Amino acid sequence: MKYLTKAAALTLALTSSAVMFQTERAEAGFLDFLRGNRAGQRVYEPYATSPRAYPRAPAPMAGGSMANVDPEPLPKVSGPRYYTYKPDSMRLVAAAKFADPVVTGAVADSGSVPVAVDPLAEQRHLMSEAKVRTSSEIAKVLETYYGEGQPLVWVTGSEVNERARAAMKALSETDAVGLDPRDYAVSLPVEGDQATRDRSLMQFELALSAKVLAYVQDTNRGRIDPNKISGYHDFKRKTVNLAPVLKMVRLSPNVEAYLKSRSPSGEQFRALTAELARLRAMDGADDHVKVTLTGLLKPGASDPEMANVVKAIEKRGSDDLKVKHAVVLASYQQTPEYTPELVDLVKDFQTENRLKPDGVIGQATVRALVGDSNAAKIEKLVVALEQARWLPADLGSRYVFINQPAFQVYYHDDNGEQFSMRVVVGTRANQTYFFQDEIETVEFNPFWGVPQSIIINEMLPKLRADPGYLDQMGYEVVVGGRQVSSSSVNWYGSTKSVSVRQPPSSDNALGELKILFPNSHAIYMHDTPSKSFFNKDMRALSHGCVRLADPRRMAAAVLGTSTDEVAREIAAGGNRAVQLSRKIPVYVSYFTAWPNKDGVVEYFGDVYGRDAYVEKAFAATSESRNTPI
Repeated sequence: MKYLTKAAALTLALTSSAVMFQTERAEAGFLDFLRGNRAGQRVYEPYATSPRAYPRAPAPMAGGSMANVDPEPLPKVSGPRYYTYKPDSMRLVAAAKFADPVVTGAVADSGSVPVAVDPLAEQRHLMSEAKVRTSSEIAKVLETYYGEGQPLVWVTGSEVNERARAAMKALSETDAVGLDPRDYAVSLPVEGDQATRDRSLMQFELALSAKVLAYVQDTNRGRIDPNKISGYHDFKRKTVNLAPVLKMVRLSPNVEAYLKSRSPSGEQFRALTAELARLRAMDGADDHVKVTLTGLLKPGASDPEMANVVKAIEKRGSDDLKVKHAVVLASYQQTPEYTPELVDLVKDFQTENRLKPDGVIGQATVRALVGDSNAAKIEKLVVALEQARWLPADLGSRYVFINQPAFQVYYHDDNGEQFSMRVVVGTRANQTYFFQDEIETVEFNPFWGVPQSIIINEMLPKLRADPGYLDQMGYEVVVGGRQVSSSSVNWYGSTKSVSVRQPPSSDNALGELKILFPNSHAIYMHDTPSKSFFNKDMRALSHGCVRLADPRRMAAAVLGTSTDEVAREIAAGGNRAVQLSRKIPVYVSYFTAWPNKDGVVEYFGDVYGRDAYVEKAFAATSESRNTPI
C-alpha cells in the first residue's frame, strides 16, 4: 500500500470540509452510537440551516435565580427540500428564417441563362408558416438544419415518405423503454387543395423532426432534470449531441432500428425493459396475494391469515425453497396454527428476501409475501428506466453500487458482482443523496469531524446546560484553528469558527474505518459500533452516510488487498489514510426496481417517497410538451 504523507493534515482537511459545507446530511455517528444500546440516552433528530450568532447566556437575577428568565429558543437547521417540478422551457421554432428560396444551381453571367432553383423552394417557403413548439436546444438544431437548406427528411414530393412512417412507428412504441408515446406523437398532413396540402406537409416535416430529436435526447439522458426534483438529487445533466441526428436518420436504411438503437444498452437497462415487457404481456393477470395482518404473527400463535401466508410463499418463493419444503406445502390443510414446520418455511422465505430470519411475521415480511401489484411494479420500472438514464450508459467493469431502498451495497469487478452486504442509510428526516462519484481514499482509525448541523441541532442543547460536556465525552474542540476546552467556548455565540471532532477510539462513531469519495454532501461509507442496526429489515436509520455491515471486506476490495492486511492496518493504531491506486466509480443510487446479479428484477419499498416526485415530474413535462400552441 502507498500511504499518504501528512495523514493528519488530510484528516483535518476532511474535517474542515465538512464544516465548510455545513453539511445537512453528514453522518451523525455520535448520536447514532448513543442509539446503539446505551440505555437512558436521549436521541436527538437533526435539522440543518446556516448557523447564526446566539445571544450570550442570560445573566442571573438578584440572588442568583434564573427562574423567571425566558432564554431565546435554540436555533434549528433545515435540510434539502423537494420542489414543485418545473419542466424545461419551450418556445416556437423561428421558422421565418426558412422563407427565402434556396438556390442550388450556378447563376450564369447572362440574363438569358435560366437560374437553377430548388424545385422544393415553394414548400420551403411554406415551412416559414409552420408553428412548432419545442425546447430551445431542439429549436436551435432545427433552425440550423432547415435554415441551411438541408434536404427534407420526412416528405418526398407531395407525400409522407416511408422513412417518416417508420419513425412514427418507432415513436409510438417508446413505452417499451419507459417513455410516453404521447410526447412524440405527430398528426399526419391533412388533405385539401395543393396549397393546403403543402402547408400541412411542411408543418408535419418540422414537427416530426422536433419529436425525433426530443426522443433521442430523452432516451439518452431522461425526460426530466433530476436536479429539479429535490435538493437530494445531484447530477450533472448529460449533454446529447443532436446536430447530426437528422442527417443520420435521412441516410439510415432502417430508421426504426436506428431510433430504437439510441436507448441505453447496458445489462441493467435491458433487464428492466425485459421485465416491463413481461408484465405488460400478462394483460391484466396478476399474481398478487393479499395477506392482512395488523400486528405480529409469532411462532405458536394461530391466525386465519396463515393460509394466505403459505399461499403467498408458494407463489413468491424460489424453486429451491419450494423443493426443500415440498412435503410441508403438499400436506398443509389451510389450518390457522403457526406450527414449527411452517415457522421453518417462513424463516427460509425471510432469508431469501434479506429479512431477519426469526419466523416472526411482521409488516416487512408481509410486504415481501404480498409484493407489489403488476400495475405498481410497472410504475416502479418506468421510474427506474428514467433514473437509469441519469447514470452512465455503462457503469464500468469495476464499481460500487449502493441502492438505498434495498439497504444494500454491491461490489462489482471483472464485469460481475463479487459480493453484496447490508447497509444502513439515512432516515426520512436525514435522507441520503442520489448521486455518483469516485472512491479515492480509505481512512483507518478515523476521526469523526462533527458537521455544523449536528453541533447546532444536537450538541448545543447539552452544551448550553453544561459547557464542559464535550470535554467529558472526549471530543476535541478547535476555535479559529486552536484547540481549546469546550468549557471555554461561548455556546451562546456563533459556532462558525468552531469545529468539533471525535478522536479514534472503540467508541468512535465511524468505527474502524471510512471509505471516502469527496463530495459536497460529506457522505461516505464507514464502519459503526452500532452493529444491531444491521439486524433490522428497515435500515433507514442513520443521519445520511452509509454504514457497512462488513467494512473490512469492502475496504479490502477497493484497495485491492486482503481483509488480513486491512486488519493489520487497523491494529497498527493511529489515524492514517491510504489512497487508492485507481479511483473507483461509486453510485449512491435510489431504485425501487433493480435487477440482481442473475438479471432478475427485484422490487423494494420507496423509503423516501421519491418515486411519486418523479411521476409528478413526468406529468408536468408531458403537460408542458402537449399544450396546444
